[in-house]
Amino acid sequence: MQFKSTMVVLGAKSSKGEFQGRPYDSTQVFYKADLQEGDNFVGEVGESIKWGTSANFQKIKDCEFPLIADVVMEQVSNGKTSALVLLDLVPQKSASTSSMAPKTA
Repeated sequence: MQFKSTMVVLGAKSSKGEFQGRPYDSTQVFYKADLQEGDNFVGEVGESIKWGTSANFQKIKDCEFPLIADVVMEQVSNGKTSALVLLDLVPQKSASTSSMAPKTA
């Protein structure tokens, strides 16, 4: 099941290379999440989710963080456990940065 949402992206990292003869290529996005309600929980945390290959990292590496993004996610299951998959991430334009264009030095 796919759905759209908004996410506060705190940062991202890419990994690409080879380890023990096996290639790897991924982007990991770190986002702000609320802690569950309860007597022993308060506030927010940073969580992570995989977002395809390192090519996705190139799409956002020059943005200013944290950023607000529109995302498309999918909830998948193997019949026992479920997981969220990040399919697409598009930074929103904000009033303070007129656009999410790459930052300049």
